[in-house]
Amino acid sequence: MRSVIIMASAALALGAAAASAEASSSEWHDSEGGKVRIVTTGKPDAQGKLQGVLEIALRPGWKTYWRDPGDSGVPPHIDVARSSNVTTAVLAYPAPQRHDDGYSKWAGYDHPVALPIAFTIGSPDEPVRIEADVLIGICETICIPLQARFSIDPDIGSDDRADAAVIMAALAGLPGAARPEFGITPLPGDEETMIVAATVPGNAASSDFFVAGEQGYMFGTPVKSTEAGKTIFTVPILDRPSEAPSGDGLFYTLTNAGEAVSGVLPYP
Repeated sequence: MRSVIIMASAALALGAAAASAEASSSEWHDSEGGKVRIVTTGKPDAQGKLQGVLEIALRPGWKTYWRDPGDSGVPPHIDVARSSNVTTAVLAYPAPQRHDDGYSKWAGYDHPVALPIAFTIGSPDEPVRIEADVLIGICETICIPLQARFSIDPDIGSDDRADAAVIMAALAGLPGAARPEFGITPLPGDEETMIVAATVPGNAASSDFFVAGEQGYMFGTPVKSTEAGKTIFTVPILDRPSEAPSGDGLFYTLTNAGEAVSGVLPYP
């Protein structure tokens, strides 16, 4: 599959649609390679967190991207700037797969996937209106942008059990927190290379390491090797910010034999 991204504004305009605010979850927005919708629990908790899901139903043979899609992809994006009483919306990601289309290697999904969304509500006791602009890349032989606009009133239909089940399943599908027996340890690298040691339960033959090149970083495909009985991933640093960012670090996911954990690495 050749990852050619068609980003013309006309294509985006044709791919955009607005769903009516009839429930705490949206209608499906259809496209050539699949369909997307936003599901919410309808009610924020006392801390102002409203849980939702960006549900992506891919048609057979189509793929979509992880949070870091490589140098030629479109990462999932949600913009809630038009919303009322919503301050942020943060996506979470299940463990991706490694894809090689003959031109590049990238991380993503070749099956329907649900990305949890954590909405932050400014005033939990006040009315909420979610106005969300969503952009994802979906790929068959070429990759195209899918853009959809959703309008949701979380107060309407907030007791929908089917929606609650979708959200619970999506949250259950996220990687667990990294731990000493399943996680990553940074090793000394240099300006052009990140090196980490992986610890996994059991045989590490099927292990893979995904690190998100965000905040000015760009990474190549990790190369796995074994040194003194340890599993080592060497990651090319293709670009880096002029100064280390002030955030917590870089998100990673480590997979092995159908299991996955996530954590944060210090900036290299």
